[in-house]
Amino acid sequence: MQITRRTLMSGAIALAGGMMIPRIAWTNASLDLTEGTLDTLSDGHLALPRSFVLADVPQPQADEVLAQFGIAPDAETLRPDCNLTLWRDGDRVVLFDAGSGPDFMPTAGKVMAALDALGLSAEDVTDVVFTHGHPDHLWGVLDDFDEPLFAQAQHHMGRIEYEYWSDPTLTETIAPERVTFAVGAARRLAVLADTIKLFDDGDTVLPGVTARATYGHTPGHMAFEVGSGAEAVLILGDCIANHHLAFAHPDWANGSDQDPDVGAATRIRMLADLAERQTVFAGFHLPHPGIGRAVRAGEGYDYVPLE
Repeated sequence: MQITRRTLMSGAIALAGGMMIPRIAWTNASLDLTEGTLDTLSDGHLALPRSFVLADVPQPQADEVLAQFGIAPDAETLRPDCNLTLWRDGDRVVLFDAGSGPDFMPTAGKVMAALDALGLSAEDVTDVVFTHGHPDHLWGVLDDFDEPLFAQAQHHMGRIEYEYWSDPTLTETIAPERVTFAVGAARRLAVLADTIKLFDDGDTVLPGVTARATYGHTPGHMAFEVGSGAEAVLILGDCIANHHLAFAHPDWANGSDQDPDVGAATRIRMLADLAERQTVFAGFHLPHPGIGRAVRAGEGYDYVPLE
């Protein structure tokens, strides 16, 4: 299984004398599998307070790991990439998650330009499959008029996740710093309600796409297996949310997980299985393009990008 990396141009700017120069360059990575083509598309990146990721991990221990990845002890902000996955199989164009859209962070919400660089539009997307309901995965579903951006698409979300974010009492029980997440998710899911198809762990969401429960980051977080056999690729979402602490110490709490204990148990199980089977995976917040494998390294693991 080999990855193809390309730099794609999105449109052009006309200069005096008729000269045209590329407007925006987007990096793209593709895996051509027997059953279809998997692409990862950049939605930009986030800017997160260091404390949001580190949770209760003692700073000296965290700094020791982060220093190996060029992250200075005094760095107050972490900037994880955002990689959406696109799966094309016959007539289906399946987008896993919808990105941030314009209302979350100015550094994210860029996936439409990445689709354009591939020669695709929102109308070409036949299915949008959500890993979970956090802003950087869900908020990109609406256009400027609060209508579904992917107007021709069937939307799919795990039943537990949908019921959690649709609960009208959630704002009373969720952590105060996440109330905005709850309000934003509820508004978007209400618009999409007639187009959402629910599924459970182990279900075949679409032909060649199987749901795998990976709870903890959110109550109903799902990963997805696409393809089959030796060519199977696991789309992780945020169950393994970075390439440093999550791999080196999967048992450490991650501040972005809504249930840190369940999230850690999921990481421990997932990384052991991924490393043993040498399964290729696509991670939403791994360094772009986010496709790689996990390899045992002492008591933890290393993230090894696919070459």
